[in-house]
Amino acid sequence: MTEDFHKPVRRPSETFDRLFAAEDPAEVSRAAHSTAAALLSRVREEADPGAVERLVSFTTRHGIDDIAELWSRSPAKSLPGALWRLYLLQLSIHDDPRTAALVYERGRAELRSADAVVAGAPMPAGPGELVALVDTILRGAFQGDFAVALDRAAAFCRVQASGATHLADDCEPTEPSRASELTRRALRLSTYAADLAAAARLWRRESLT
Repeated sequence: MTEDFHKPVRRPSETFDRLFAAEDPAEVSRAAHSTAAALLSRVREEADPGAVERLVSFTTRHGIDDIAELWSRSPAKSLPGALWRLYLLQLSIHDDPRTAALVYERGRAELRSADAVVAGAPMPAGPGELVALVDTILRGAFQGDFAVALDRAAAFCRVQASGATHLADDCEPTEPSRASELTRRALRLSTYAADLAAAARLWRRESLT
């Protein structure tokens, strides 16, 4: 899993180059909110499993560029911001499932909470199981209870944050640079967990826009 939930991106499509050529923040914000709301409502109304699967595998086939252009600058506690974080979480697991599994299993062993149960990974969770889990969570955002998907993602992040923190402590005496990387990862995951949990609460109050 990359520390910044990011990988080298391809050049954005010409469509998005044209759409955001003016870099008008207000226009970018309007586009982010309108596309997120339209996408979510349309997929839910149509109940088309094929459409859901295309969205779940979108970054695998097309990269993160187009989604980044639309949603990456959105506030964390907004619908596009929540969707952006779900896709980043998925991408981070797909990019390095082995490290993700190591971090997750350490967190599951150390964290004294129900987060591992809420996240829904099997025990033990290997690389393949974590890839399947994060895809299932994203799939649930489009065809299940959106707040539940956000809560599962938040719980997943908390388990990973715990694992990264404990692994950082282990590495500190002999691998200080690795320890720093893991500490940064833990901080980022903790922030994402808080953001996703807050978005879930807003969704239940019908206030996530």
